[in-house]
Parts: sequence; C-alpha cells; structure tokens
Amino acid sequence: MTPSDRRILLVVHSRRDDTVHAAERIITAVRAAGAMPVVSAEDRPELAERLPLDGVGTLGVDVSIDDLELAIVLGGDGTILRAAETVRGGTAPILGINMGHVGFLAEIERDDMDDAVRRVIARDYTVEERLALAVRVLDADDEVIFETWALNEATVEKASRERMLEVVMEVDGRPLSSFGCDGVVMATPTGSTAYNFSAGGPVIWPTVEAIAVVPLSAHALFARPLVVSPDATVAVEVLERTSGSGILWCDGRRSHELPPGARVVVRRSSRPVRLARLHPAAFTDRLVRKFRLPVTGWRGSTGGAS
Repeated sequence: MTPSDRRILLVVHSRRDDTVHAAERIITAVRAAGAMPVVSAEDRPELAERLPLDGVGTLGVDVSIDDLELAIVLGGDGTILRAAETVRGGTAPILGINMGHVGFLAEIERDDMDDAVRRVIARDYTVEERLALAVRVLDADDEVIFETWALNEATVEKASRERMLEVVMEVDGRPLSSFGCDGVVMATPTGSTAYNFSAGGPVIWPTVEAIAVVPLSAHALFARPLVVSPDATVAVEVLERTSGSGILWCDGRRSHELPPGARVVVRRSSRPVRLARLHPAAFTDRLVRKFRLPVTGWRGSTGGAS
C-alpha cells in the first residue's frame, strides 16, 4: 500500500474548540505524510464551518469502511463509542485521544497527541480486541423485532419513573430469578467501569473475558451482581404482568421500546471491537489514575508472590 492509498478516519467532538484545533493539527500531519484524512458524513457539516476540509474524504461517500486503516478519535468515552458505531462492520482499529475527563477507553492524553500521530503514521502500534455483545429483542410470539450490539453494556430499564419492571432472568436457557426492579445491566469488561460500575457491579480487568449482569434497585433477596462465562447466553424477559413498559439501551446510543412480553437476549458478538494501543499500561495503573485512588503506603513489588 502506498502512502496515497492510506485512509485515516478522524472522529471529533466538533462542538469543542480544543478538539477542533487538535483535529486541524492531525489533518495537517496526516496529509503531510501523504495519507488521506477522512471524516464521517455526520461530522463533516459542523467541521466544515470551522476548518478547511479540502482534500479530506467523506466516509460512505468517497471512502468506504473497508478502505479505512485506522480511526483517530478526539473526545471522551462517548465520542469513542460513537466512533465504534461508525466503523462497525470494518476492521479499522480505534485510537482514542482523551479530551474528556475519566476517559477509560482512550489510549493517550491530549499532551501526547503529536507523538501518537507520528506513531500511527509509522504503524507503530498494536491492536487489542475487546469483547462486544450481540443483542436481540423478541416479542411475545418469539419473533425477532430488533437487533443491535454493544461495546459497554446492554441495559433493560423501566420506561416510566413511577412504574417498576417485573422481569425474569435466564442464563444459558435456564430461569434464574424473577423480581421487580428498575432494570438490569448486562456489561462487558470494557463496560465494567461505566454504567455497571455506577450500579454497583464488579470492575472486570479487560484481559478477563466475561459478562457482568447487575440488577438495578431489585426487590428480591437473590438479586446480586453476577459474572458469567463470555460464552453464556443471558436473557431478560419483561413479564406480561408488569405494570409498565421497558426500554433497551445499548451504550447509551441505540434504544428500542420493550412492551410486556418482550425478551432481550444477550450473547458474545462474533465481531469484537478493535482498539489501537501505543502504551501497554497496566489496567491497575489506569484505575488508580482515572479514579485518583489512594496508594500511599504501598511498599512496592517484592518480586512476586509465592
């Protein structure tokens, strides 16, 4: 592949001045390397109001998903989730440059941006594959009425604040428990530090393949967070006797209404999400840094436990 054949997507939080200025620098660096910067059709109108986009391709118009070598994302985790949705169906890995706050999905901070772009152009990075979820909704007649996917989590929630959902949970084709609740979160290890974390679920290291299942405000004795096999199939049924309807949310971006009798089935997707990595830092260090955890008094490694 010659430099002119290279296509690098840029996904930008286009309403922030700092990300727009950073996008301009990256576009200049990518073009200087002889590659083509690309933006999505969704981002282009707003970016065009603030940046010259001559020579910048448009995804889905003059550049296909299959043509992309990599996606560089400027923003927080929400922008990275949007980028994952944009490149879904292709093979381009995602490199997140954190312009937000907590930013667990981002690989690097904004101060390291120029070095990151240099390494991307030199193809000096590795690719890490993250487990994603395949999500299917069936109606009361077991007809599939909606299909989607999730990188962080799929959540069944009550649609009305005043009403409670009556659900029954199932794992691998066997019923586990029924209860009233505000909802159920089904999360990947990647999503374990997102909605799952806020709901009291476990933090799962990215190298552990598993699915977390966390009931929300459940009225039941046995309604604790569960960690199941990555190959398990988890289902949540909205019982016919429920007093309210529900809604499915995936990554906070894709949703579908759930009438009584609806069934949400979640399993591992055959297509993982690919993240570009420049610095293989320990996940423990990332937790400490992002949550500002106290580690005063640590004596240091003694060479490993016996």
